[in-house]
Amino acid sequence: MKLFRWLLLSVALCSAVAWGVIETYEFSSPALEARYKALSQELRCPKCQNQNIADSNAPISRDLRAIVHEKLETGATDSEIIDFLVDRYGEFVRYRPGLDRNTLWLWSAPLILLLMAMAVVLLQIRRDRASAMSPVQEARAEALRQKFQDEGSQ
Repeated sequence: MKLFRWLLLSVALCSAVAWGVIETYEFSSPALEARYKALSQELRCPKCQNQNIADSNAPISRDLRAIVHEKLETGATDSEIIDFLVDRYGEFVRYRPGLDRNTLWLWSAPLILLLMAMAVVLLQIRRDRASAMSPVQEARAEALRQKFQDEGSQ
């Protein structure tokens, strides 16, 4: 009985691997195939949102891969293909969106955060310097410490 369960589990696992989608496209040149791979890594799946179209098995990703293949074979440039897909699906389809008024905040956010962090550090340094004691205050504090130590030892 254990052998039967083991055999059934093995068949199930092997068949699950066979159900995976493997698409192959015939390219007229190795350069087109390299461009296809680069573009499919750079374009985001509109449905999955966290996968590129090369890694996604969503139907829309399959369609996008077919479009990229077709456009490459017809002689379109990478920027023409990306522009076509951006016009159709929006800037979201790109992992690295272009710089325009809608994405300016996205590209400037790291600089803004860096400036904010620097401002916090500078304010903290000023606050620490302002709270530092003057030499007169340090001498008085030392005298008080000495006085309390003398009283405590008696």
